[in-house]
Parts: sequence; structure tokens; C-alpha cells
Amino acid sequence: MTPTDATTRSSRTAVPDLPDPLPIAVVDNHTHLDIEREGVAVDVADLLARAKAVGVDRVVQIGCDLPAARQTVVMVDTYAAMLGGVALHPNEVPGLAASGSLDTAYEEIESLARHPRIRVVGETGLDYFRTGPDGKGVQQDSFRWHIDLAKRLDKALQIHDRDAHADVLRILEEEGAPSSTVLHCFSGDLPMAQECAERGYYLSFAGTVTFKNAHGLRDALSVTPLDRLLVETDAPYLTPHPHRGAVNAPHLVPLTVRAMAATLGVAVPTLCQALSENSERVYGPWT
Repeated sequence: MTPTDATTRSSRTAVPDLPDPLPIAVVDNHTHLDIEREGVAVDVADLLARAKAVGVDRVVQIGCDLPAARQTVVMVDTYAAMLGGVALHPNEVPGLAASGSLDTAYEEIESLARHPRIRVVGETGLDYFRTGPDGKGVQQDSFRWHIDLAKRLDKALQIHDRDAHADVLRILEEEGAPSSTVLHCFSGDLPMAQECAERGYYLSFAGTVTFKNAHGLRDALSVTPLDRLLVETDAPYLTPHPHRGAVNAPHLVPLTVRAMAATLGVAVPTLCQALSENSERVYGPWT
């Protein structure tokens, strides 16, 4: 690698600087502050301080395998600005099933989910992009298990949906969705957004909605009622424009919020107020 190549790679992967602050504080509804990406060290306290400085004063930390779920419980006890979610990601489930350890993993997830600052069962759902046809059945069974857990514990449900829109909606209808159901990093089209809103689900938009070619996502956003909207980073991934490809972090939420406000044709403070109120409605108070 030449010095020029190294400089280019460094600028692409480093966490970008702070954007202009939001006028009303909002929540990063889905982030993974346990994950190190591109060799960029994770300093959780610093990331939370940087986020607060730009009006992102609360986060929902998601642990979606057993080590991350355990760490998430420790983190929510450490940081007042953080609530958490735990689950087995759909891409984790086929391997656990093949090894005979899925039932034991379910038992631990249920135990961790009972923690009072774990307010989310998730991310669970379906991923047909990385898991082939042989894994679909166990993923669907796992999704049903997590839906039941969320309802039994009265927790919000956060859903991962990749290339599986029809089956996600079908299973939610068959099982009966929890009262607070969130489509994390919403990736559907306009008709799906309308159906989700009619069912009372929340749609959480990530930095992908800022991408230049994301016309379908912006169309979906445009028909989503303000009282069904959430915003997230999915950090350290899905960094919003103009920093696409860099390491994401909660302090970049304002870029996504401003892009959402422009698409919706609403004032930024109006959207911020709705996002904050929706988050408290879904997850409860942080203090």
C-alpha cells in the first residue's frame, strides 16, 4: 500500500467530525457500540459525549449474538444514556441449530432480556441475503420465538428484514405483532411502508435514506406518518452521505434527520420532537 493509498483509506474509514447540532434532542434507535470496525477503537463514553454534543442524547444499544448480548447488559448498567436490546440475529440461528446449542442460547437470551434496562427483543427477523434456502425454516422458527418472547416480557420488538419483506409481514400477522414493533433500518418500498403504518408498526430509517440512489426509500419515508418514525445509525455501518464508507457513530444521526425532514417537507424541530416522543413511547424513559 502506498502512502497515498493509506491516506485515502484512513480518511474513508475514520469516524467523521461532528455535524451541526439538532435543535431538539433525539434517540439513535439502533446502534452497535460493541463492534469495532476497520481497526477504529471504540470508546463508548467518548462516542456518547460526542453524540450528546450534537443533540443525540440517548441510544439503544443492540446485542444480537450471545457475546454482544452479554456485553449489552453490562453497558446499559454503565451508561445512563443507553437502553438495550438482545436477540439472536437471524444469520446466527442456523449455525446454532446445526451445533445443537440453539435451545441453550434461547434460554440465555430470555434471561438477559428480563433485565429492566433491556427494553428490546431484537434484532430478530429474516435475512435471505446471507442465509440460503436451507436456513429459511430455522430463521422463521426463531423469528416466531422472539416475537413470543417480546410479547411475554412486554418488550419492544426490533426486526431485521433483508430480502424477506413478504415473509416478515406474513409471520408478524400470523403470530400477532407486539404492541411496539419496529422495522429496523427499513428497506421496503412505498406500499410496504403504507402497510406497516396501517398495522401500527414503527419504521426506523438509517443513513441509507440519504444515499443518492435511494429514491425508493425516500418514497417510503414520504408516506410514513410522523408518529410512526424513528431514526438510527446501525453504527458502525451504513454511514450517511456525504461520509458513506466511513465508520458510523451516533453523532452522525443529525445528517439523517435533516435528510428525512427535507424528504417529508417538515421543519427539523418538528421532526426531532416527533422522533423523541416516538422513542419514549416505544422504549419508555431512559432514567
